[in-house]
Amino acid sequence: MRAAVVPKLGDRLVISELPVPEPGPGQVLIRMLASGLCHTDIHAARGDWPVKPKPPFIPGHEGVGIVERTGPGACLHQVGDRVAMAWLGSACGHCRYCVSGWENLCEAQQNNGYSVDGAWAEYAVAADSHVVAVPDGVSSFDAAPLTCAGVTSFKAVKVSRLQPGQTAAVFGIGGLGHLALQYARTFGARVIAVDVEDAKLDLARELGADHVVNARTTDPVEAVGRLGGADVAIVLAASPRVFEQAFSSLLRGGRLVCVALPADDAMTISIFDLVLGGKSVIGSIVGTRQDLADVFALHAAGRTRVIAEERDLHKVNRCIDEVLAGEVPARLVFTF
Repeated sequence: MRAAVVPKLGDRLVISELPVPEPGPGQVLIRMLASGLCHTDIHAARGDWPVKPKPPFIPGHEGVGIVERTGPGACLHQVGDRVAMAWLGSACGHCRYCVSGWENLCEAQQNNGYSVDGAWAEYAVAADSHVVAVPDGVSSFDAAPLTCAGVTSFKAVKVSRLQPGQTAAVFGIGGLGHLALQYARTFGARVIAVDVEDAKLDLARELGADHVVNARTTDPVEAVGRLGGADVAIVLAASPRVFEQAFSSLLRGGRLVCVALPADDAMTISIFDLVLGGKSVIGSIVGTRQDLADVFALHAAGRTRVIAEERDLHKVNRCIDEVLAGEVPARLVFTF
């Protein structure tokens, strides 16, 4: 099978011919139809984060495909089922996080495309327990970005406790941000989109943002303030300065939701503003299997649009360059 492999952290990826993997106990073999490119895949290939993957490995955690074979004990999905394999490759199922509906916080979790091989290949094995069925009303091309960008932004809106009629400011309109603003609208909020690129702001308007702010040409804190301030600010741009601006744009009682993971991982906020303003700072990391099922259901109901462009896996290094150069409107998807 053809696969994109990280031979060494920091090196360019290599397109290799590898044996089709065999599904082990509790696993399914998936013939891949589509697989998205997430910025996390780039961090993985470069070894940017404190816990590093071990090369050689196959990235990819937005994989959608058909179950071709099942391993011993795998009984939740059948041959022919269309499923998605997300960042959460598996979790222990019995810790306090798993049993309370927060499996995405399980300390024993395995992550597709990071701690185990992922979906940038013609075939992949995944845990039968943690792949999620893709409904008929969702194309494989759309389902791929929804499997991470969708569920991650959806979870961020959920944990923000956003209420109908409140104002949500979305900082960073890209692969995640273009979906986050749609989920905020679905929750009944007024949405302010903040970015530094006019093209991204045009996309935000097209997707229903009530207001847009170009943070390159104007102070976003002042601009959001003139629009009445934000009850919720969701940060999807990997810059500590953006986190600080988002916090400062909050109304009293507002909630800052941190999603992006900048290489410089320190931000400075006012403790007095935090305490006296009754504000909250919330971290949000991907979502659960149920969150992903909800994301698929919303898309099947016509509540979201996925903005993505199709690519071939053999151009993976060029695709990474496009993402890093900011040349991608929202998401890239490899198709097989």
